[in-house]
Amino acid sequence: MKSTITSSVIKKSAAVIVAGFCLVSTAQSQETRIGFISTERVFREAAPYKAAQVKLEQEFAKRQKELQDMANRLKTAADKFDKDAPVLSESDRARRQRELSEMDRDFQRAQREFKEDLNQRRNEETASAIDKTNRVIKQIAEAEKYDIVLQEAAYVSNRIDITDKVIKALGK
Repeated sequence: MKSTITSSVIKKSAAVIVAGFCLVSTAQSQETRIGFISTERVFREAAPYKAAQVKLEQEFAKRQKELQDMANRLKTAADKFDKDAPVLSESDRARRQRELSEMDRDFQRAQREFKEDLNQRRNEETASAIDKTNRVIKQIAEAEKYDIVLQEAAYVSNRIDITDKVIKALGK
């Protein structure tokens, strides 16, 4: 989490520095064209990201349902144990506690594996969409002669925001 925050701060600082250099160079040369895209909006609205999300939901729906069923069985068994515990013999109580512990360990392991697999597949799908997005941004920047396209900024004027163009181009 800390590295993500640090990375975000570094990116924002770099964007401000680059923008500052562009403004300084503008005074010395011809007009500099700056564009901006909101990566958050692109991730939320662009077709490749929506398609990736649907694909992942379909791919992992069965496993997610199995995990929910496993959690329900564990809860039911724990509730039954709590209800029956006062009347069980010491050996039955110990056996049922071990069974519950094993069920809980199996559930935790399955849940961890599910999350790891989902994150790995999400990263794979997102990487593909990001590559496509970067190609589209580059095409738009070259076609419209932008000198720089920023993806993070503290403030952005609608005049330089090209997010809608990128989303539209990704929908093709």
